[in-house]
Amino acid sequence: MKLSKDANKSLGLFLRQHRVPADDVDDLEEVVAMMPDDRRQIYKNVQSNPIGDLHRYSAHIRIQHLMTFTTFLLLAFTGLPIHYTEAFWAVPFNSVLGGVDVTRVIHRTLATLMVLSMVYHMMTIVGGTVQKLAQRQFDIRRSILPIWKDARDFAADMAYHAGQRENRPEMDKFMYKQKIHYFAAAFGNIVMVVSGSSFIFPEFWNSVLPAEYASHFQEMMRLSHPHEALLALLVIAFWHWYNVHLAPGRFPMQWTFLTGKLTREHQIEEHFIEYLRCLAALPEEREYLREVLVSKGLTSSTATADARENRMFNEYRDWVEEQAAWEVRPLVEGEVDLVEETRQ
Repeated sequence: MKLSKDANKSLGLFLRQHRVPADDVDDLEEVVAMMPDDRRQIYKNVQSNPIGDLHRYSAHIRIQHLMTFTTFLLLAFTGLPIHYTEAFWAVPFNSVLGGVDVTRVIHRTLATLMVLSMVYHMMTIVGGTVQKLAQRQFDIRRSILPIWKDARDFAADMAYHAGQRENRPEMDKFMYKQKIHYFAAAFGNIVMVVSGSSFIFPEFWNSVLPAEYASHFQEMMRLSHPHEALLALLVIAFWHWYNVHLAPGRFPMQWTFLTGKLTREHQIEEHFIEYLRCLAALPEEREYLREVLVSKGLTSSTATADARENRMFNEYRDWVEEQAAWEVRPLVEGEVDLVEETRQ
């Protein structure tokens, strides 16, 4: 397989950031060259464990997801009967819980838990980013932040689904759909928190807003809170659940939110660049893929030529040599003094 420019850049950066040993790089180069250019032949022939094969999410992310989706659903099921308190279906629901006043207490308690899960999420994201920056292992292409490649991936994916190209684009750890959904959910959560706080702390908002706008703000929040909740519930039911759990290849459920692992087939199809990083980091995955390619007769007929085209591997070897030469070079006079001061 001849790697694309995006794949070369991403994989090359990963190799440098993690100082992948030379033997592993040689093995990786051989396996990549053996891969056919038609990635469909790969992900349709590999074996995948439905529970997951390759690590994707940490325990922190899984806990946050569990907290967010449980509190969200319970907030929806308690909040809508509060807003439509006179509706025929809301009256018995509130009665079962002990009356609408009890439902409000439950709703506000759940809202507090959801805000805490949001704070927990932000602490995890910021802390993880700072740690990776300190270790010099941060790569914006592996993050949830939108980049120009996402727009190109979207256009290429639409072309694939329209039958205009043979393969889906080489997408990274988070594809464009996931980023859209993530930031849509983040916006929705902010709307819900701000509008909900205006009900509990109206005096605060009246004190910080100009008097001529305060009443309009409260009215806008009163309208936006239930409607945003209903919109979010529909998005979760018809978009998120379908794409994650009900779509062909995912049905009846994708276990990633529980195990933190993604199936090999899914990784190759929708997150191919991240799969290349897994190949670089996991010798057992390289060995498995090599066995599949050979046993299924999928080895590329242009493997030798493709290996020459993937110049990133030789560039990495040159970089390693340069780093090694820099580390063993004779110290100049100023650096010698600095070392002596440090020892003292």
